[in-house]
Amino acid sequence: MSDVLYRDPTAPVDARVRDLLSRMTLREKVGQVNQRMYGWDAYRRTPDGEFELTDALYAETERFEGLGALYGLQRADAWSGVDHGNGPGAAHGAALAASVQRHVVERSRLGIPALFVEEVPHGLMALDGTVLPVNLAVGATWDPALHERAAAHAAAELRARGGHVALVSALDISRDPRWGRTEECFGEDPYLAARLTEAVVRGMQGTCPDGLFAPDKAPVVLKHFAGQGATVGGRNSAESELGWRELHEIHLPAARAGVRAGAAAVMAAYNEVDGMPCSGNRALLTGLLRDDWGFEGLVMADGLAVDRLARITGDKRSAGALALNSGVDLSLWDEGFTHLEEAVERGLVTEGALDAAVGRVLRLKFRLGLFDERTEQAERTGRAERTQPPSGGAGISTELARAAVTLLRNDDVLPIGPHVSRIAVLGPQAATVTHQSGDYTAPQLPGTGSSVLDALRRLAPPGADIRHTPGCALTGDDRTGIPAAIAQAAESDLAVLVLGGSSARGADTEFDANGAARTAVSEMTCGEGVDLAGLGLGAAQYALLDAVVATGTPTAVVLVQGRPHVLPDIAPALLTAWYPGPWGGEAIAEVLLGLAEPTGRLPVSVPRSAAQLPVHYNHKDTEYGGYVDESAEPAYSFGHGLAYTDFVFGAPRLDGRTVSVDVTNTGARSGRSVVQVYLRRLVTTTWPRTLELCAFEGVDLAPGESRTVVTRLGADQLAGADVVEIRVASSARAARTAVPLTLDLRS
Repeated sequence: MSDVLYRDPTAPVDARVRDLLSRMTLREKVGQVNQRMYGWDAYRRTPDGEFELTDALYAETERFEGLGALYGLQRADAWSGVDHGNGPGAAHGAALAASVQRHVVERSRLGIPALFVEEVPHGLMALDGTVLPVNLAVGATWDPALHERAAAHAAAELRARGGHVALVSALDISRDPRWGRTEECFGEDPYLAARLTEAVVRGMQGTCPDGLFAPDKAPVVLKHFAGQGATVGGRNSAESELGWRELHEIHLPAARAGVRAGAAAVMAAYNEVDGMPCSGNRALLTGLLRDDWGFEGLVMADGLAVDRLARITGDKRSAGALALNSGVDLSLWDEGFTHLEEAVERGLVTEGALDAAVGRVLRLKFRLGLFDERTEQAERTGRAERTQPPSGGAGISTELARAAVTLLRNDDVLPIGPHVSRIAVLGPQAATVTHQSGDYTAPQLPGTGSSVLDALRRLAPPGADIRHTPGCALTGDDRTGIPAAIAQAAESDLAVLVLGGSSARGADTEFDANGAARTAVSEMTCGEGVDLAGLGLGAAQYALLDAVVATGTPTAVVLVQGRPHVLPDIAPALLTAWYPGPWGGEAIAEVLLGLAEPTGRLPVSVPRSAAQLPVHYNHKDTEYGGYVDESAEPAYSFGHGLAYTDFVFGAPRLDGRTVSVDVTNTGARSGRSVVQVYLRRLVTTTWPRTLELCAFEGVDLAPGESRTVVTRLGADQLAGADVVEIRVASSARAARTAVPLTLDLRS
């Protein structure tokens, strides 16, 4: 036991925080709420393959006698310029983190370690980190338990590399697929997003006995809070024209669920809510998040968001004061928070407000055990005594990808039968692994993953003749390769046409200071900073589709994409795999060949054209009509997804607030049905929505097997309603015509 209270691991965390705060100077406190450095500027690789610390790191730690947090020490991508030639892989990451931490602690008068913060949007964004399918693909699984396992794996990888805190996209709700970050959303529905957000928190953080994180668990920063998915025109970082009720009904349930699950932190978004940017919105960050919800964790600003407040305050000093007073505890790359010492002296903020923010940063460090002697030793030596690097990353990534593959249409083309011996695998996505992963992906070593073409060649029955030509590129209108594709399709029994988009960033990409792509180059069509006015694929892809279908050869189209794209309904079979990750080709091939069943369901509605937008199932229950020149209905509705077998739902039953339904597999193959329970408010204190998803459950059934699915509705789901209709169906569209059950809550 130490005679210094904050060094005593047996003392309560809050007591340790108070003791440490009482010993700190104002300058040291300001240092703890700053996260200014790009982590890749803290080191350089030497000619002998080792790593050394840089003068930039020395200057940063000297400025505040330590370091509060360091972003992206392990990050690798085109923006950072880190690759396998100059960055830390799995073999060096922990040792590099230990070297940086040793320096930080030595420069700190009180021996305060730094938080190492890393991007974990779909797996750890680091060299040799496991890349998972993007959130939109995770949403298509409708499987929180599976996602919880994947999140646990990502957290274990992060901690094994010496990282501490995971930045995780979870809170954005997709309301406009033109937005380039649609791939980071779990979907358009708040209930589905809430269940998956809970899974992220449980998987990454674990149970936290005594409030402390286990060695293989990581505190989560849920982003982005709040309403970023509703930006005007689908343009990144634009304002959100949200009323308070729309914010609460659609955009806050996932955040509320994450907070209830124990999320350690949230990230304040770029957008405005009620005219005020989130990082300067006290009503949102303090009034709602802390006072109403009781959130006691940390609030981090998004990159450079604090400095953007200078547009309101006039200068960065007062911008930092506004953010701190609003509820931001930790900045990211900003200058504004570096002036907080002056802000306190000028009376722009109180030292008490600064102490509250510093206390939240320190509390997280204590909960991670960073002050404990054994942990310090592991941090300093890089032996990673507490955590071993996890195995099985490729397996969990493939499992997620497989569960996300969604069959949208099938006119007896799939699965590929034994009569099919000649298969033309065509399209610009057929033979590539690079474009199967989303934005925020680290460079992959050659040989990582599998393309659709490679997987089909490996998994198809012996003797199958599989030929390939791309036909065209992802972008542009170059059609010179289409005749070769026509010839191959015409000579085949089946054409598999793999189309889609790409979020891959390269050396030719120009970036803003926060890492968003400034302009779309090469074959980039999605990701942060790549917003579209329309939802079309490259023009040559449509020409290729028309030409292949015109040959008369049965055609199965596979879409690899980060947003729903518009596609003419001319192919007899259509699947979407979203961005399934490096091993997505394996998952897609298994489904095409019938080695795995298609189990995905749409997490978003698929529009017929961008002119229809917005297109989502849970709109207000108003009596507006459609269009005179086009249907107002989506091409495929939220929740839609076919199987290679057939399911029959029995008549639903209602007993109080408990809904039950019998589901039977009436087909000849095993499969998974997703039972979706929707409610519609009939008598209510607010203007109701047409439908609201309120429960779902995936059911795996063998041929002829039946099972009863039972769901009990919670009081919070029925709040504000007096009478509701409950509908059980296989999709939002089917729910509109399903036989309703009426629940009168007034009795």
